[in-house]
Amino acid sequence: MAESREVRDSFSCSICLDVLKSPVTLHCGHSYCLACVNGCWDQEDPSGVYSCPQCRHTFTPRPVLSKNTVLADLMAKMSVAAESTTPAKDKVGPGDVECDFCTVRKLKAVKSCLVCLASYCATHVQPHYKSAAFKRHKLVEVSASIQEKICSKHDKLLEVYCRSDSQCICLLCVMDEHKGHDTVSAAAERKEKQKQFGKKKQRFQQGIQEKEKQLRQLSQKIKGLKSSSDAAVDQNEKAYAEIVLMADKRRCAVNDLIRDQEKAAVSRSEAAVDLLKKEISELRKREDELKRLSLTEDNVHFLQHCQGIFDCTEPDVSCDVNSQLHTPFDFVTKVLSDLRDKMENMSRAIGQISETIQVDPDPKTREEFSMYSCCLTLDPNTAFENLLLSEGNTKVTWIKKPQRYPYHPERFTKYDQVLCTEGLSGICYWEVEWRGPRVEVAVCYKGTELEESGFGYTEQSWCISLSSSGCTFWHNELKTRISVPCSSTVGVYLNHKGGSLSFYSVSDSGQMLLLYRVQTTFSQPLYPGFMVSRGASVRIVTPE
Repeated sequence: MAESREVRDSFSCSICLDVLKSPVTLHCGHSYCLACVNGCWDQEDPSGVYSCPQCRHTFTPRPVLSKNTVLADLMAKMSVAAESTTPAKDKVGPGDVECDFCTVRKLKAVKSCLVCLASYCATHVQPHYKSAAFKRHKLVEVSASIQEKICSKHDKLLEVYCRSDSQCICLLCVMDEHKGHDTVSAAAERKEKQKQFGKKKQRFQQGIQEKEKQLRQLSQKIKGLKSSSDAAVDQNEKAYAEIVLMADKRRCAVNDLIRDQEKAAVSRSEAAVDLLKKEISELRKREDELKRLSLTEDNVHFLQHCQGIFDCTEPDVSCDVNSQLHTPFDFVTKVLSDLRDKMENMSRAIGQISETIQVDPDPKTREEFSMYSCCLTLDPNTAFENLLLSEGNTKVTWIKKPQRYPYHPERFTKYDQVLCTEGLSGICYWEVEWRGPRVEVAVCYKGTELEESGFGYTEQSWCISLSSSGCTFWHNELKTRISVPCSSTVGVYLNHKGGSLSFYSVSDSGQMLLLYRVQTTFSQPLYPGFMVSRGASVRIVTPE
């Protein structure tokens, strides 16, 4: 490895310290990058005398430089070989910062210089350790956002802290717009604020202990609530079983009574049938005797026997046996009618019990709302082409350059909208932070209507539109102006079963101010969604 580095150093430009690019060789024998040596000579004294940066051999006039093709081919081969032998730890990976001085093959930067305002790999940072010229330069851990440490107005390092304006400034700012302000070095202010970390950490620890205590108490309450609800369900099941058992016993008793009445009535009816048959047989017999006597020609015989016919009793036709056999089950109608009345009274009593078992009312404080907090992520398959998703798909920003999203049937192509992946159907709460001229916070059913009309313009979507000029609520093309001012944080509370949807303005201190409430019936899961206008952004946050 040392040999390889020595060979590489032999073919490095002494000006840029990197491998030779478009190498040229001067008459003195030293080789440089074409751009590097021309850059040096462009800054030489315009006397017409040019010198080698290493040996100071002079040239008059300025030499015309041509690429050393043999050396260029050698450098190309070395570059390919070096690429294959470069350790994995020196290669640039995702999230790594590239060295600003590597040109042919970018390596991973290991340090950033606050004076040079550049980042260096392990090779190019060596002059900062070895050369006295870089002694006063300050090396820090490599940073991709080194430009954030530069004053945007004066292009100088931010090394002073203005306590009056609570911001980092450069030395020129101290003499300019921050003149007369209370200023200290950034290091001194950092030391001062570092002292406050102890107190802050103590308060955090106290807060953690208090929250853990509340968590334990809440866990105990949840446990007690579950035990209480289980006992209530058992009691309800037992009472219901007893009611059913009593009703079943009464049903069996009534059935037995009906069967007994049936047997008695049938027995009486059968006795009446036998009597009627006997009477009919007797009457037919007498009718036959009367016929035979009427047909006889013997007058004496007729007279001797007719008196017996006259003396027999005539049938009592006025007695109707059917009228005596009334329906014996009339009492059942009355019993069932009384039973229905009792069941209705019981149903009303059960209804009164149900009314006393109500779901807790809507939360009042942010702490109570946070108990229903849900985790949401934005769905890349629905994002409009000018919407950039970031921070693990929890933030959406409108950008001018369209994103090359693949085709998806659920993607918005007409409106700057995006949906969340999760469909909600329980009790949920979430918060969003919004920035920019205008955004919309919505919930909706999934469907093609949104693609044609946008949030708030159909019966299947409800949204609140937020802007610097105020906020409005939209549903089914109906607009409702909201007079309450809205903060940069909006909370959304959904009770799907209860048909309640509420939008809140959440202040920095955690105060909840109702913006608008919807009371309706939801028939499908609701998907949170956002419309983000040009220059705006929305970020889903977790309530603290």
